[in-house]
Amino acid sequence: MAASITGATASAAPDHGADSGKAAGTARSGEPSQRVEYFTGPDSHPRHHTLPAPGPLNSRQRTAIARDGKVVPVVQSGPVGAKTDVVFIGDGYTKSQQKDFVADVRKKWKEVSAVAPYSTYKNQFNVWAVEAHSPQSGVGGDPDYGTSKRTALGSSFWCDNVERLLCVNPEKVEAYASKAADADLVIVLANSTKYGGAGYNDITSPSGYDGIATASSDNPDSSQIIVHETGHSLGKLADEYWYDDYGTYGGAEPWESNISKLTKAKLTEQKKKWYRWIGRTSPDGGTVGAYRGGGYYPRGIYRPTENSIMRTLGNEFNLPGREAMIAGFHRHASVISSTTPTDKRVRRTQRVTVQADKRIQLRWYVDGRATGTYKDKASVTPRDLGVPADGRAHTVSVRGTDTTKAVIDPALRKLLTKKLTWRVTS
Repeated sequence: MAASITGATASAAPDHGADSGKAAGTARSGEPSQRVEYFTGPDSHPRHHTLPAPGPLNSRQRTAIARDGKVVPVVQSGPVGAKTDVVFIGDGYTKSQQKDFVADVRKKWKEVSAVAPYSTYKNQFNVWAVEAHSPQSGVGGDPDYGTSKRTALGSSFWCDNVERLLCVNPEKVEAYASKAADADLVIVLANSTKYGGAGYNDITSPSGYDGIATASSDNPDSSQIIVHETGHSLGKLADEYWYDDYGTYGGAEPWESNISKLTKAKLTEQKKKWYRWIGRTSPDGGTVGAYRGGGYYPRGIYRPTENSIMRTLGNEFNLPGREAMIAGFHRHASVISSTTPTDKRVRRTQRVTVQADKRIQLRWYVDGRATGTYKDKASVTPRDLGVPADGRAHTVSVRGTDTTKAVIDPALRKLLTKKLTWRVTS
C-alpha cells in the first residue's frame, strides 16, 4: 500500500467560528481531520482552523505525479543527508512558468534565510525546487472568493470560508515531496501576490518531514509565515499567543521548550527549560523572564519574552527560540561532513578533507590522542598528523564543534559536535 500522511481525528469540541482563532472548521467529529494555523494579516497573531483530511491518492494520481516535472537544485551546500534539505513545491505554475517558479524559490529563500538564526546558518541548508505543472496559472480565491483554478496541489485561498487560509492537498504534497532525495522541511509556494498561508503542523510524513508550510510567492510578508511555521517544525516550539476565553491551563507541564507552568522564580529554583537565559536581553526586545500567557492559554502558562515571532509575525525569535532553532538545524544537518569515505581505509599520504563552516572548531586525533598541530585545518594527510610508517594499523579522527554562544543548554550542545574517523594503512 502506498504511504500516506497521517493526521488527527476531529473531536467533539464546540465550533467557535472561523474568526475566534480557535480550532473551528467543518471537520466532523470522529472523522480524520487536519488542524491548520493561519494569519489574518502581516502583524497579526495566528489563528487555528480544523479541516477535513483528504483521502489517499489512487494509483493513477501517484503515477501522474511521478511523471510530472523535475527536481531542480537551488542551493547545494553539501551532501544530501549531511545538510538540512528544504523542499519547495510550486503550485499554480503552468509548464511554461517553471523558470518563474525556480526564480521565486530563490527569492523566497533569500527572504527566509535573512532572518536569524537562518542568517548565520545559511551553509547548513540545501534547497530544492520540485516542479508541479498546473493546468492553470494562479490559485483559487485570488483575487476573490469566486475565483476557481485547476492546480496540481489544489491550492486555494478562502479555504473553508477563511480568506487568508491558503490550503493544499497534503497527500499530493507528500507525493511531490517524496520525489526529492531528502525532505526535512517542506514549503508549498503558491503563484500569487495575495497575502496568506497555512501551517499543517499535526501531520506525520512517511518522507520524514514534520509539517507543511504554504505561502504566496509574490507577497513579501508571506516569508514571515514560513519562518513562524518552521519554528514549529524545526524548532519544536509552541505558539506563544493565547485566546482570552481559554481560561486557565490545568494540564501537565508542556513538552515544548518555550512555554511552562513555572514562574520565573520556579524556573530558576528548579533549573528548568529556559532558566539559563533569564535576565538576558533578547533580540525580540526586552528581557528574558516568564511572561503570562502562551500555548493558547491566557493564564497558567508562561512564555520567555513579551513578543517573539512565535506570538506575532515581524518579530525575531527570542533567545530560547533561537537556541531551539539551531538545535533543530543540527538534528538534520551534520556539523561536519567529508568527501573522503569513512568506511574505507586511507593511505598515510592520502589527503583527508572535511567540509565545515567557518564557525566550526576542528580538532584532529591520531589513535584517539589529540594532536597539537593542524587545528582548524579542513584538509590534512595522516602523515602530516604524525602517523608513523611502521606498518601497523592506525586511526585518524576529526571532531567538529559549533562554537556558537546561542546554544547554552548542555543537552542541546551535544547536537553541535560531530566526530569522523578513518582507518589508516601505513
